[in-house]
Amino acid sequence: MWRDPGTPADSYYQVRPECTDVPKTRFKIKSGKTLSVRKWQAAFTPEGYLDISKTLSRIHRGGVHPSIRGEVWEFLLGCYDPQSTFEEREQIRQRRRMQYARWKEECGQMFPVVGSGRFITAPVITEDGQPIQDPLVLLESNPDKGEALPPDDNGGANVRGNGLETVKDKKAIQWMLTLHQIGLDVVRTDRTLVFYEKQENLSKLWDILAVYAWIDTDVGYCQGMSDLCSPMIILLEDEADAFWCFERLMRRLRGNFRCTDSSVGVEAQLSNLAAITQVIDPKLHQHLETLGGGDYLFAFRMLMVLFRREFSFGDSLYLWEMMWALEYDPDLFLLYEEPESASEKAEGSKGKAKSRRQCGKYERENMKNGAKNSEAPLPISIFLVASVLKDKSTKLLQEARGLDDVVKILNDITGNLDARKACTGAMKLHKKYLKKAKKT
Repeated sequence: MWRDPGTPADSYYQVRPECTDVPKTRFKIKSGKTLSVRKWQAAFTPEGYLDISKTLSRIHRGGVHPSIRGEVWEFLLGCYDPQSTFEEREQIRQRRRMQYARWKEECGQMFPVVGSGRFITAPVITEDGQPIQDPLVLLESNPDKGEALPPDDNGGANVRGNGLETVKDKKAIQWMLTLHQIGLDVVRTDRTLVFYEKQENLSKLWDILAVYAWIDTDVGYCQGMSDLCSPMIILLEDEADAFWCFERLMRRLRGNFRCTDSSVGVEAQLSNLAAITQVIDPKLHQHLETLGGGDYLFAFRMLMVLFRREFSFGDSLYLWEMMWALEYDPDLFLLYEEPESASEKAEGSKGKAKSRRQCGKYERENMKNGAKNSEAPLPISIFLVASVLKDKSTKLLQEARGLDDVVKILNDITGNLDARKACTGAMKLHKKYLKKAKKT
């Protein structure tokens, strides 16, 4: 029987020719498996209602064609309700674009670099709200009174006349203190891609992260967010659309970034990972504890940026969309837009709950096992990490004599993981874990 070997998708995410040590992308566009433009369009009624069940299994089998990835992700991440019309979605889109423009203008009034097509990489304010008069900052922020930085020198900023005055508002000071850190991360994010050779794309990423840091007062900006936001800018041409897609992704992940004086949010997921490994592979868990790795901090990065460093850019997108298709919940849009209505719906629909057909396979599994509404099910990403550890169990048991060895063995997986196999492994572990957890 003839099998389509697939078409490489590399041309959609071109790598700079001088970057030769980039992991090879395994994802290929396969007819009959990858969600194609034709199949995607056929899933809509003439009014615009989407039968998402027709697309979820296809995404899990073969990912999404790069040309429609952005619009498919908007549904997977809960930006839009599948049970809405083209017209209703367009109204929401325009309303959101206006909202983003208002926030961006608000940020630009406080710090005129926002929206200027430039960005900063040097601190501009002290912790007590005083403008920094450092020559580097003046050069970056004041092209009128000095030479502007050349385009290939990190972009620099473009504030008129270093017009910063003493800032008294605590929220504004906190926000402005993060802006240079965002800039430093922006120039490091996906730097192997041709896309980020353009100054306008770097500044777009900086603008979105700066606006997000302003509106999310609880979390603000943390390192790792640029890795999560970058794909949105590449996939969605309109900056506001990219912002909202990122904002929806952060709804899932912001708990990981929430910090207190004594803990980081992701620690909750790391302790869940420890509990899963203890059930699935008690020997490995015991070995890791003996090595002093019982807190599983070596898996911190995988969970924070969803395997962005372990896969090539193209494969990490493929992994993400498979995860989201498996976890898909048709009530996601309602949950984000109208939380009260969503909880009322959940209360009133016990027994005749949402159509399982419209849910992802992982979500169906959780529903079948009667996950209580009060207890949010564990995200599939934790089982993905558990699956990687299980896969490397023998090597870790035989060769790891210290935490450095654990980190080295896990670092060696970069570029050697198969996204689809990793998802399949995560699903199997999830099933196994639920069965064993029921017995205990």
